[in-house]
Amino acid sequence: MQGDLRGDEPLSGYGLLVGDLIGVAVFAASGASAAIAKRLDLFGVGFVGFVAALGGGILRDLVIGAVPPLAFADWRYAVTAVLASVAVFRLHPQLSRLRRTVLLLDAAGLGLFTVTGTLKALNAGVPPVGACLVGMLTAIGGGLARDLLTGEIPVVLQRDIYAVASLGGAILVTILHGVGLAGPISTVAAAVLITGVRLLALYRRWSAPIAVP
Repeated sequence: MQGDLRGDEPLSGYGLLVGDLIGVAVFAASGASAAIAKRLDLFGVGFVGFVAALGGGILRDLVIGAVPPLAFADWRYAVTAVLASVAVFRLHPQLSRLRRTVLLLDAAGLGLFTVTGTLKALNAGVPPVGACLVGMLTAIGGGLARDLLTGEIPVVLQRDIYAVASLGGAILVTILHGVGLAGPISTVAAAVLITGVRLLALYRRWSAPIAVP
């Protein structure tokens, strides 16, 4: 099982769990905010939040052979996602400029899930290149599902620096893990760096090149 992480890993299983649950809450809030902006009802908000929070993790677990996925095997994941979604639903009148809120939460979730997804893949024995891809898929999977459910063109398919920021962060985490420096401080710093790159790209309007028709 994915949760059976070795105690001698640079970042403990408990640390990964905490990071995972924080990422779940952040992405659930992102999904719920996007659903509220589309005027969905409470069930719709909760469902979009659930999928946004856990879609990438389910994909990660299936890829590394951790079945059933933690989203279904560990009640804390589903409860965290639902509670975060309901909290956003109840508090949304106090949240101004939901668009900016969604982008901020999404950037934070991108950083957290990239780090935890990459480390879980490495701890499961996935080779470095594969672990980088798993980390990226963990981070972008929930946002991809969120955008599809709310009728938006997925951010990952647009010019925004999104998947590229995640992949770069996954490479950094893999390098730190390989040289034995993937401790709590360095991995948190990596998550903050990914989040910062994503937000800076939004602020400066950086984009990947597109084909000229």
